[in-house]
Amino acid sequence: MSRWIVETDWLDHHLDAPDIVVVDGSWHLPNAGRDPRAEYLERRIPGAVFFDIDEICDAESPLPHMLPTPEKFASRMRRMGIGDGSRVVVYDAAGLFSAARVWWMFRVMGHDDVAVLNGGLPKWIAEGRRLEDGPPRPRQERHFTARLQTMMVRDRDDVAQAGTTGSAQVVDARAAARFAGTAPEPRTGLRAGHIPNSRNLPYDMLLRSDSTLRPAGEIAALFETAGVDMAKPIVTTCGSGITAAVLSLALAVSGRPDTSLYDGSWAEWGADPSLPIEAGGGD
Repeated sequence: MSRWIVETDWLDHHLDAPDIVVVDGSWHLPNAGRDPRAEYLERRIPGAVFFDIDEICDAESPLPHMLPTPEKFASRMRRMGIGDGSRVVVYDAAGLFSAARVWWMFRVMGHDDVAVLNGGLPKWIAEGRRLEDGPPRPRQERHFTARLQTMMVRDRDDVAQAGTTGSAQVVDARAAARFAGTAPEPRTGLRAGHIPNSRNLPYDMLLRSDSTLRPAGEIAALFETAGVDMAKPIVTTCGSGITAAVLSLALAVSGRPDTSLYDGSWAEWGADPSLPIEAGGGD
């Protein structure tokens, strides 16, 4: 098990280890018409528990799947049988997409013994590895201690300050056309464009064709090509805080585990007419 990424072969050989907890962190865009929990019940890695990104969140927020309180996160983890000594491996049904968000959430809550399965469920299935379906077997509850790592999270005021003072570089994981404001947002009511002075690095550029993460050297080169100084503070953002975590994961793999994520992302910024936006620059 590497620090932040594990390969399918490694997980297959360690699947029955008592300290390993496999987590299905699948989530899909609102316009995808897919039910990740139903898909989990139809086909999953044996022993996996389902992490509901849209439920393990701040239910009071009008924004989608914002971070829950540490108390709520700890409560949900206990019920899922994830404890302080658990070695968590997260995957998703897209390959490497929403699993990074779950990875980031564990780290924000102070649980660093967490990694993402490289290539996710599609790679696991393509290699003919074992699967299970139906209702999962209940796991014994475990004590989970959540300690919020506040420096890993940024809000709109932090991002606005970063944009004007240059105290941090804001990197947007959305597709180039969305960043440029020439393609519609998947959520209604949002303006088109991007946060002023932000850079654009679409998250899928960090992945190979099989949805595995590129090597650290290639990752660093892609960020540098996007105009990011890898030695300076970085804040990742996207549409609603999901694919920004892919950037955060890639940065951690390339030696920068200390970056922050703007949780509200464009779902918040693009909906607020009082906040400035820019267009263009996505090509």
